[in-house]
Amino acid sequence: MQHVEGRPTVAEVSLGALRENCRQAKALVGSGVAVLAVVKADAYGHGAASAARAFLDAGAAGLGVSMVSEGVELRRAGIRAPIVVLGGAFPGEYARAVSHDLAVAVWTLDDARALGAAARDAQTIAAVHLKIDTGMTRLGCAPGDVHALGEALAWETRVRVEGVFTHFASADAVDSAPVLAQRARFAGAVEALAAAGLRPPHVHMANSAAVLSEPAAHCTMVRPGLMLYGYAPAPHLASRARLRPAMRLRTRVAQTRDIPAGTPVGYGGTWSAPRASTIATLPIGYADGYPRTASNRGVMLLRGRRVPVVGRVCMDHVMLDVTGVPGVAAGDVVTVFGPSPEGEPTADDVAGWCETIAYEVLTSVGKRVPRTYVEEFDA
Repeated sequence: MQHVEGRPTVAEVSLGALRENCRQAKALVGSGVAVLAVVKADAYGHGAASAARAFLDAGAAGLGVSMVSEGVELRRAGIRAPIVVLGGAFPGEYARAVSHDLAVAVWTLDDARALGAAARDAQTIAAVHLKIDTGMTRLGCAPGDVHALGEALAWETRVRVEGVFTHFASADAVDSAPVLAQRARFAGAVEALAAAGLRPPHVHMANSAAVLSEPAAHCTMVRPGLMLYGYAPAPHLASRARLRPAMRLRTRVAQTRDIPAGTPVGYGGTWSAPRASTIATLPIGYADGYPRTASNRGVMLLRGRRVPVVGRVCMDHVMLDVTGVPGVAAGDVVTVFGPSPEGEPTADDVAGWCETIAYEVLTSVGKRVPRTYVEEFDA
């Protein structure tokens, strides 16, 4: 663990792992399919600008974000690659999106025209990706409305439709009947758009699960997210690629103390020592993104041993029962989660204890936890 002045809770990110995961995605889809690397939510907690550069170095054709502000952040970091705002723009954001050369998802004519008006003011052309709702029931144009919308968009001289896409409702069952139905609806929508005179170069629907398992969904572009950060979206997909978790969350013991049997630990005394015990307190808590639901469930790695979280996870601290680990002292390194070769828990493990998903574990690591970047993790 690199030495960091001050509070020792740090998220280490391996740039080598990020690049390799992106190369794995590229190998799965082949040279004829572009990879749009999804870096929304601060690159799933890994740091958007650094992760974006790693993916572009590894051959990604562009970057996907959720919000205009995320795209602007990347532009301000000096990134010039194509960026698609997958969540669309809101009123008041159109000029900002156009001025920063962001392609924006649209599903209504009003949004497209608002972007076109902003482009006219800036004397440029607004790039858009038309989003089709094929079964997610979240955002998008209904398949039956695509032809009419396409005809109207064809008359918008300040708007260039450079993409058409949809989003799978299931991230881990890409060969299920509902997903097959989504694929069929999307194919019909793309045909309807072509009949309206629009044939966007970028046709995309594949998330990480489809990249890993469904070549028929690769189209001309794919949008991997979670797999780029080293995790498969479902256990049965883990063997499809050699993914390497790119984040290791670590801290150091702040204090140890010996307590007699029966001593309660933490808020509410939800755990009491069943025997004379040694408790180690760590400077990390739910304000840093370690889930409160890991209370009395989670484990961490200390001196090569998995040790349990005891008592309630606090805002700023976690307690471990280290009774079975000899010689634990203040300053000892603790791995909260990581890539697992040393036996450390993974983000999937934390998610399992907390009845959630690795996506939430990774994106919850808070801004007050500094990110440090390494090529590869040290021991």
